[in-house]
Amino acid sequence: MAVRYDLHGEVAVLTLDNPPVNGLGLATRRELSAGLERALADPAVVAIVVTGAGKVFSGGADIKEFGTDRAIAEPNLHSLIRQVELAGKPVVAAMHGTCMGGGLELSLACHYRVAAPGTKVALPEVKLGLLPGAGGTQRLPRVLDVETALNMIVSGEPVASELLASLPGQKLFEQIVDGELLAGAVAFAAAKGHEHAGGAPLPRVRDLKARHANPDAFFQFARNTVKAMARHFPAPAKCVDAVEAAVKRDIDAGLAYERELFMALMFTPESQALRHAFFAERAASKIPDVPEHTPLRRIAKVGVVGAGTMGGGISMNFLNAGLPVTILETTAEALERGVATIRRNYEAQVKKGKLKEDKYQQRMALLTTTLAYADLADCDLVIEAVYEDLGVKQQVFGALDEVVKPGAILASNTSTLDLNRIAGFTKRPADVVGLHFFSPANVMKLLEVVRGENTAKDVLATVMQLAKTIRKTAVVSGVCDGFIGNRMIEQYSRQAGFLLEEGCTPQQVDKAVEAFGFAMGPFRMGDLAGNDIGWAIRKRRYVEQPQMRYSQTADLLCEMGRYGQKTGAGWYDYAPGKREAIPSPVVEEMVAKHRAGLGITARTISDDEIVHRLVYALVNEGAKILEDGIASKASDIDMVYLTGYGFPLWRGGPMCYADSQGLFNVVQTMKAFARNPLDDAGFWEPAPLLERLAAEGRRFTA
Repeated sequence: MAVRYDLHGEVAVLTLDNPPVNGLGLATRRELSAGLERALADPAVVAIVVTGAGKVFSGGADIKEFGTDRAIAEPNLHSLIRQVELAGKPVVAAMHGTCMGGGLELSLACHYRVAAPGTKVALPEVKLGLLPGAGGTQRLPRVLDVETALNMIVSGEPVASELLASLPGQKLFEQIVDGELLAGAVAFAAAKGHEHAGGAPLPRVRDLKARHANPDAFFQFARNTVKAMARHFPAPAKCVDAVEAAVKRDIDAGLAYERELFMALMFTPESQALRHAFFAERAASKIPDVPEHTPLRRIAKVGVVGAGTMGGGISMNFLNAGLPVTILETTAEALERGVATIRRNYEAQVKKGKLKEDKYQQRMALLTTTLAYADLADCDLVIEAVYEDLGVKQQVFGALDEVVKPGAILASNTSTLDLNRIAGFTKRPADVVGLHFFSPANVMKLLEVVRGENTAKDVLATVMQLAKTIRKTAVVSGVCDGFIGNRMIEQYSRQAGFLLEEGCTPQQVDKAVEAFGFAMGPFRMGDLAGNDIGWAIRKRRYVEQPQMRYSQTADLLCEMGRYGQKTGAGWYDYAPGKREAIPSPVVEEMVAKHRAGLGITARTISDDEIVHRLVYALVNEGAKILEDGIASKASDIDMVYLTGYGFPLWRGGPMCYADSQGLFNVVQTMKAFARNPLDDAGFWEPAPLLERLAAEGRRFTA
């Protein structure tokens, strides 16, 4: 049963009971409609309260129904809202916890609204590339001032009930209920029921007016603002149009216009990509063979081996979550540098007003340092964050195996190395897992959880839950060279190098990719991460996989000592203390000389070719990763690239983007690239999975 019907004296209470967020799917709508009819038909009932079970009122519409017949099946949300609005007895929304989207739109159809303190109210549809489609853009500006309502709709961010109730002239809340919400709501509803028993008309939000003193100037300003802040997303500008209609049109015309805008946005590629990302993030936490209720290991204290850039950033994640951390280093000087960096990072947050001084002090008080492995003996989780060398890892894990207590989790932050070999350095391979943080580790959202062949299921379940605690998006990867993200980015980088040999400059490639929407092009990214990192990987490749061809330009760059921002010179030049990438004549001369040495005449290469050679290199390797079982689903690959590699959110990730282009078209484009005699022979041979899906007219993502 999705809606409970209870009588509290002469008040009928309809409780939405559809965990986890009391979503307004078809079954819930039908039962709520039936409950309303029952209450209205009962002469003993004078008023109705609608509330939510558990910790929330309602999270809104069930977005899994979007674009399906269930979304429009009667009673749809519009019909239900009209039924509430036309009820002949007072309907009171008793709101608590979270009231979002369709849940808020339903409450706005009620004649009265009361709320518990701390209730979070929002219309978050814009985050899915949509606008509120069940009257939110028309009714919210009628109960709040237009500017506040528009800010809420365009941002999608939640606002506390007390703040909204304190606004002058607001008609959203009749009352903030101190004490037990349901008891207060029932008493309020009973009083209103008697007040209206004589036939006094019930108040309806639709009968109010949305007013602004200077609407033309205000809405033009709002359009300019959202255009500057959200130029790749159509929904915010449409939100402005819809709220303007609330001010300038009658309610029915405004509702019709809102619905027209909603349906148009529903089928935009941006909304489809955002909805894909929404579901992908939730799906990433589900591991097919690890049951949802797997018992978790207790993590009360964390150890980190290495106080460098990664070790310090990793430590901050746990300090931020209130977990004690012990950092181990080999020298007192290295420890001092590491702790000083952590302090500087926190002090910068304090200076910017992002962190209060007392919170800063609390976090630093949780941090201890040591030069002795024995001091990690009581840690529940120890993360190794040392130099990316298998010999160094062997020393660390051998030492940890000797001192860390049984049942503790041993994790490696390796980005490319064989986790199974690392686990083999211990007598407890079941306790070993990869936790690949991305730099800067205290900022980047992605955490690649690398599952070794012996990693225990409860270890996986524990670190996936821990990722939520430290506010990371965790994606599980199997063991291979580079895991998901770096295995794919290597092919992307190889293509970037071939483009230089054929006629591009680093800045041309970067500008094309950044215009597509990447946060940073491949050459700027290399300068930021350190070009010597890729150089070390290539040196290993030359021994292990001599058949794999790379452009030699990257090696020549490193031989010149141009490692990137840390040396003040990489693919670009950098002024001291600045991060601005300045095109380098030295690099252009080096590339031109190398090109001439290969006997290649530079050609003009379009931005479209640049983008699709790089992106389809990701896609093809992603298909191989799926086929190899390294990733369990295509959406996991998309989450890695959306949260760790700056892939444009409005394109949904590389696999989602390939689907949007049509896999048949992707394969045909790759075959055209394969005819380029200067490209690596075999690079563009479609992965068997990609070729099969294209032939069958199917997609990577459901």
